[in-house]
Amino acid sequence: MANKNRIFHFISTWKRLLLNKSPMMVKLTAVLLSSAIISGCTILDHTDAYPPMPQQNVNKDALDPPVKTETKSLKEPITLAHAIDIALANNPRLAASSYYVQAAKAQHDIAIGEILPKLDLVGSYSSFREDRLIKPRRPGTSEVLQFTDQLASNDIVLKMPLFMGGQLINEIRATKLLQVATEHRLARDKEELVFNISSVFYSILSQIHVIKSLEFSQKTLQEHKKRVGELIQALKAARVDQLRTEVRLADLEQQLAREQNVLAIENRVLCNLMGLQKEAFEHVSVTGKLSIHETSALDVEESLANALRQRNDYLAERAALEAQAKRVDASRGRYLPTLNLEGSYGNRWDANSTNNNDDVGSVVVGINFPIFAGGRINAKVRQERSILAAFQNKLHDLELQIRLDVETAILNMASSHKRVKATEKSIEQAQESLRIECEKYDFAKGSITDVLDAQSALLDSQMNYYRALADYNTSLAQYRLAVGEEQ
Repeated sequence: MANKNRIFHFISTWKRLLLNKSPMMVKLTAVLLSSAIISGCTILDHTDAYPPMPQQNVNKDALDPPVKTETKSLKEPITLAHAIDIALANNPRLAASSYYVQAAKAQHDIAIGEILPKLDLVGSYSSFREDRLIKPRRPGTSEVLQFTDQLASNDIVLKMPLFMGGQLINEIRATKLLQVATEHRLARDKEELVFNISSVFYSILSQIHVIKSLEFSQKTLQEHKKRVGELIQALKAARVDQLRTEVRLADLEQQLAREQNVLAIENRVLCNLMGLQKEAFEHVSVTGKLSIHETSALDVEESLANALRQRNDYLAERAALEAQAKRVDASRGRYLPTLNLEGSYGNRWDANSTNNNDDVGSVVVGINFPIFAGGRINAKVRQERSILAAFQNKLHDLELQIRLDVETAILNMASSHKRVKATEKSIEQAQESLRIECEKYDFAKGSITDVLDAQSALLDSQMNYYRALADYNTSLAQYRLAVGEEQ
């Protein structure tokens, strides 16, 4: 209650002085209001943290304006190249990385600005209880001296660092290297996005073939069921054979429903990677071919050398490490003295009488020797050195990860290639086996179990073949990602 009374008394006094048109209070109120406006206290159009997100068009330099991808253009099946183009234009993660590049460029410009001269226009108004001396423009006797209790002034002030112990120049170099690092990270994000798109795309193509194999197998069994019914009517087959065929058909139906669900999920994953809205999910379909190429054996050490030379995430970590080394040098520069230049020119006058004013100017060269800073400089150097050591270990860890990525990709390529060749032969064998078992059953020399087993083996061979093809094409993309090659 006491605090509220004090506040109320203060406001009442201020209001009374304004109503009495006290010159001092009117001017002070004007100064306070002007300061509030200039400082942004009265800004009404605040920045929206959650604006509507436009579809972004992100190119290599991340400078193109946003564009829209119309869902009408997706009614036709899209190729892998088209899907990649859409993703590069609309993926929100890639757009975020592009803005980080722009932020790094701005940080570099800030660092450059710190080393350039700074020019300010400064004004002030002071009210005193007693008269104060107005700084005279020249030496002299009492005729040059003026006094006032209402002092106004304005100045043009120039400040410029002359020597900062290498702090500013090393900060400029560090921010430039960090800008390079963010550009490499953007390029790596682009490579990873292309790989993810390729992997999902190949998986969708494989899934389409798997579903077609299931539908073909379902159709074949339905025809066989019809044939079994005819044999039952001719008393050449048992009723149990038809029941076993129906059980197998039910199993195929649930398999088909499961694989169709997997395909629908993969289509949605592809749409998410392409940055498309949910309205596009039903419009997206893909077209392409799963192929296999004869490739020579890849050398691990040669591939690793290419990866260390080309991978953008490795180049980004090296640039970040070099930037941290520059920051260590910048922190060490705090031990050295600093030299600054400051110049000003302006006027001083009595606010009650603006007829007379004194123009004054000065040039000051100041030097500062750090003698004792409470251990802050030493702690800052130790901090930056520790961060540098952490960056060095992160780079070594990335080198180990790159070796693992390269070796894994090479092994996956070899394994999937062998699987494709093996399943390719097994399909022909399974087709011939099914033909023989069906003929044996028709002549009452085979069982329905043998027919169903042969049909199941053919289906498994077909499904394994298309999945192995998808894995092979994915492993090729994985190898290019591991060594930093263009997809």
